[in-house]
Amino acid sequence: MDPAATGVTSEAKPAVPCQDEPCEEVFPEIDAAKKTTNPSQGYHPSNAEKALEQQTLCAASERQPRWRQMVRNFTPSWFAVTMGTGITSILLHNLPYNGCWLHYISYLLFALNVLLFVLFTLISVLRYTLYPGIWKAMIRHPAQSLFIGTFPMGLATIINMIVFVCVPAWGGNMWKLAWALWWIDAVIAVGTCFYLPFVIMAVHDHHLETITAAWLLPIVSTIVAAASGGIVASIIPSQREAFITIITSYVLWGTGIPLAMCVLVIYFLRLTLEHLPAKEAIVSTFLPLGPLGQGGFAIMQLGKVARTLFKESHALPAVANAGDMLYTIGFFIAIIMWGFGLVWLFFAMATISRTNRFPFNMGWWGFTFPLGVFTTSTTLLAEEIPSAFFRVIGTGFSLAVALFWIVVTCGTLQRAWTGEIFFAPCLKDVEGKEEQGKKYLHGHGGKEGKKGRKHLHGGKRVKEGRKQFRGGEEVKEV
Repeated sequence: MDPAATGVTSEAKPAVPCQDEPCEEVFPEIDAAKKTTNPSQGYHPSNAEKALEQQTLCAASERQPRWRQMVRNFTPSWFAVTMGTGITSILLHNLPYNGCWLHYISYLLFALNVLLFVLFTLISVLRYTLYPGIWKAMIRHPAQSLFIGTFPMGLATIINMIVFVCVPAWGGNMWKLAWALWWIDAVIAVGTCFYLPFVIMAVHDHHLETITAAWLLPIVSTIVAAASGGIVASIIPSQREAFITIITSYVLWGTGIPLAMCVLVIYFLRLTLEHLPAKEAIVSTFLPLGPLGQGGFAIMQLGKVARTLFKESHALPAVANAGDMLYTIGFFIAIIMWGFGLVWLFFAMATISRTNRFPFNMGWWGFTFPLGVFTTSTTLLAEEIPSAFFRVIGTGFSLAVALFWIVVTCGTLQRAWTGEIFFAPCLKDVEGKEEQGKKYLHGHGGKEGKKGRKHLHGGKRVKEGRKQFRGGEEVKEV
């Protein structure tokens, strides 16, 4: 909406900013009525009425308590915070050149991550309970729906730290907690990986220039679950449960990696034909590191556990040393994926270097997790080869991720305090259709409202939606 055309000044902007990305239909009965109406007699609000509608929405937003504004605008992208915090705690705990003080920092980050994850989950439940219509709008939104994948990936970082910290410290049945949480995470990841790509195909309207690396988010969730399954299987005392976990994790890896490679091909085509992403989405160029880094770590970790487990359980008896074969194949796949990740890391850094300044948003958390999981692959290679080169590179990447986490956390806290970071792109359509529905079904008082409901047709003033002209005569619509 052009402020100059509507007469709305910059002071009339809503307290909670709205984005321009449209959502799909939220009020189908209103849309159906508008579609069945002759365009010449359709709903044509005047500029003054549009301004009044915008001011009404702004006033309604300002009347809401601050906490309700924050809850209503709390999007799934906030779980990227738990992903970044979780991977930072994991890297500091497993740093090749480590110390006790770094372990203590990783424990603090682990506790913070659990607190944030529980808090964000409660806020999300409250959001969709208080505003159930937002769920459908969010699912059908071409950008916001993709961030549902951040939920299972954030949970996976907590599961991994339970294995690294809680199981050695407390022992007992702590492995059962990690195993149960992993199954929950795997189910959510499968649902996300299967359903959201289908929504992209069946619901969203995309062109080559609208393709983004965020398409990888729901797909990578199963790869992260597979990697977490390899970690959990390493501490399960029962061979049967461990074997089931390993096989399931291989299946999860198979659902995510091929699909992620398909998206990478499409994304590469988009970059070559439609130029680099806009400044607001420039950080998304780091996202391809996610499936490559985590995929390499997962296949190598699974092979590492399978080498021991298959010998003890006598799995695949027809094949001699089946576990050793899986370990060797996993290592070669991991090293190839690590090399492919270097290419995308160069693309991302070169893209960032060409951009002088780009605005801060929640997408900045894309600096942490993709580079973080690429680092976990690096450090595991350093451990398995073993190699001082990979150990040094892994340490450098780990420190870079920790530095990124500090910078992005400070930016997030600053904007969360002012409230400017709390906004949901799909809410504009929800609010607009609510207000439009009231006008369409009940009318809008005042002189300007009458102008918005009536227009001239054939020299006569006709009420919109209730009368039509057929053969030059005024006829009531049936």
